[in-house]
Amino acid sequence: MKARYRVVLALLVGLGAGLGIPSAAHADTPPAAASGTKSNDGLPLKELRTFVEVMQRIKQDYVEPVSDKTLLDNAIKGMVTGLDPHSAYLDAKSYKQLRIDTTGKFGGLGIVVAADKGFIKVISPIDGTPAQRAGIKAGDIIIRINGTSVRDMGLDQAVQMMRGKPGSTVKLEIARPGTAKPLNFTLKREIIKVDSVKSRMLEPGFGYVRISSFQSNTTADLQRALRTLDAQNKAPLKGLVLDLRNNPGGLLNAAVGVSNTFLNKGLIVYTKGRIADADRRFKATAGDLLHGAPIVVLVNGGTASAAEIVSGALQDNHRAIIVGTRTFGKGSVQTILPLSRDTALKITTALYYTPDGRSIQAKGIEPNIVIKPLQVSKTTNPGFGMLHEADLSGHLQNPNAKGADATSSAETGLAQRDFQLYEALTVLKSLAYAHQNTAAAAG
Repeated sequence: MKARYRVVLALLVGLGAGLGIPSAAHADTPPAAASGTKSNDGLPLKELRTFVEVMQRIKQDYVEPVSDKTLLDNAIKGMVTGLDPHSAYLDAKSYKQLRIDTTGKFGGLGIVVAADKGFIKVISPIDGTPAQRAGIKAGDIIIRINGTSVRDMGLDQAVQMMRGKPGSTVKLEIARPGTAKPLNFTLKREIIKVDSVKSRMLEPGFGYVRISSFQSNTTADLQRALRTLDAQNKAPLKGLVLDLRNNPGGLLNAAVGVSNTFLNKGLIVYTKGRIADADRRFKATAGDLLHGAPIVVLVNGGTASAAEIVSGALQDNHRAIIVGTRTFGKGSVQTILPLSRDTALKITTALYYTPDGRSIQAKGIEPNIVIKPLQVSKTTNPGFGMLHEADLSGHLQNPNAKGADATSSAETGLAQRDFQLYEALTVLKSLAYAHQNTAAAAG
């Protein structure tokens, strides 16, 4: 055995002595004789020796010199990313970026991505970002970044390639299901500042809240938005559409806080893992800010992770009707484990379950009412249609029609802009009507 091999293995043994890696005496055992052997605590000696041998060959024969630090960092990254698409070793740069991301301000294109079968898959574009404005969609597969194939490229490396100086451009080649040829996009980087909560009135009595991601301030922003809607309506809302489409998730605590905003009691979510700390249960406390008014939650294939926690919690507690299409199906919990002052391990430590015990991992949340996105366009009539009284010049106005015309026009416009939201509002009105009748009967 080569002297350098024995030295490197001895170093590994010395570094790992506290973990039960065998003593340096084992380093003199020929690899063939050690085949299949393990240490007392089950560490595979053959694989450890193979690792050291590969490291030695690279240092000796690779076309360019490579430092030990680079080799070991790459080995750690490969070990972790090989577990699942969501685990990662965070070096100083990645760890800093993670902390920035959870505050809602960072530089780049505004795409949430995940590793998928050797390529990079778009989970969702973020509202109001270059990616969303360019027409990139959930489910798109990124093939090349600036002409470089992402095949088997690490997720962190792909993300770093898409981020950079604001104002600079990035070229993406994308494969889209149902499209015969790849699509090419040229996007200009921006400082991405995500306002996770947006709200407005859809109609008198019916509010709309859009949550684009779950950040540290999302629960407080949601509660502020609900109070603003009540003030604009000059009365408590009759119902709310909660839009979680293309929401890639975020912080678990934010998902729990959002769910708790609409519940008075009951289980919100629980997690199960291999260690005791991974088993946690989150319960609601009294304080439903809508006071029992109906909720319709809009979801789609870009609804993931924390957004699925909220959807499952409100669905299982019979607090909301879920409308749209099946969600993404990310039912795993990642924990950030600091390794040093500026590095950390992001590792999957548990799966989460809805109050009824459903794991949505790779399954997603099935909506109560399936509504697929449709394009509603104005019809054109090039010929001469039947005339009506309203078509005649100088016709008398219907004294009761002013408000109805305005409402009808607004509904038609909503159907054209966002058919799923239009249908969600229709469902919400039906629920609100039933809710009012039930309350009146109880009174």
